[in-house]
Amino acid sequence: MEKPVIILGATGIAHPALEIFNSNDVVVYGFLDEDENLHGTEINTVSVLGNPEDDGFLKLVGKKAEAFVAVDDVKYRKFLVKLLNERRKVQPINAIHQTAYISTDAVIGHGNFINAKVTVGTGVEIGQHCILNTGAIIDHKAKLGDFVQVGAGSIINSEVTIGEGAFIGSGVTIVSGVTIGKNARVGAGSVVISSVGDNETVFGNPAAKIKS
Repeated sequence: MEKPVIILGATGIAHPALEIFNSNDVVVYGFLDEDENLHGTEINTVSVLGNPEDDGFLKLVGKKAEAFVAVDDVKYRKFLVKLLNERRKVQPINAIHQTAYISTDAVIGHGNFINAKVTVGTGVEIGQHCILNTGAIIDHKAKLGDFVQVGAGSIINSEVTIGEGAFIGSGVTIVSGVTIGKNARVGAGSVVISSVGDNETVFGNPAAKIKS
């Protein structure tokens, strides 16, 4: 990649994203964050320049720089992706750590964060703007929708389907063939042996629905 990258967001996965780009010898131009208290500070010698909605910085995206959205909150992540799509007519790039294993026939969309030691198996389909934290395993023929988050060390077994916006905590195991609905949440350490509906929250071993 010849163009430098501007990272939108300066907390959460922003620092690991910087490390990923560094590991791939990609220059990070700077960070943009809505928190004015962070403006002028540095993350590993890279400056937080200003606000993501500032056209003075956004105009660099496209011709002079690529963009990556490093925001954990799904709602705000969607907002920033839409901002880049509409104002700059670009899609965020992927941030893939060089120690991640991606099968040659996996299909991966735009704007994904794939951290160190993640394994993406054969025939896997990953949507756009997902976050796969350290050591997550996505086994063969699993399908992840857009804006899915998978916690560190979680195991998504073969032919699992995870709907858009779902959150899978750290250390979760989802057995083969299970479906996780849109915007569902699976608590850390859970073992999921049956399908989870849209907007449901489950926790435990075996995972059971938590009543709201």
